[in-house]
Amino acid sequence: MRKALVIIAALIAFATAPASLCLGEEQAAFKEPQDHTRTLMGRVFNRQEEALAKAVVYLKNTKTLVVKTYITDPDGSYHFPALSPNVDYEIYAEFNGARSDTKTLSAFDSRKIANITLKVK
Repeated sequence: MRKALVIIAALIAFATAPASLCLGEEQAAFKEPQDHTRTLMGRVFNRQEEALAKAVVYLKNTKTLVVKTYITDPDGSYHFPALSPNVDYEIYAEFNGARSDTKTLSAFDSRKIANITLKVK
């Protein structure tokens, strides 16, 4: 009788155990939500390699043609989080009427965090 109670207790403990203990690590990880976005970040400089604070960075989604902007931080940095990995983006910066070359963040670029430096001419 005591042996039967021990077996029943073990079965109850197994049935109520967290999925990560019952399943393999790979299966438990598969059930967790995954972040399917990427981030674009970088800095904006002038010809003398000085960081440009308050430059305007333009990010254009080439699929929807929606444009987002970011005003650079005091160290010339910018960032655009939560971008779709399946879309090409065009990016450039403007400062006091001058503009950088336009660069592209391709959908083929699989980095979770892409870094693009822009130089205003």
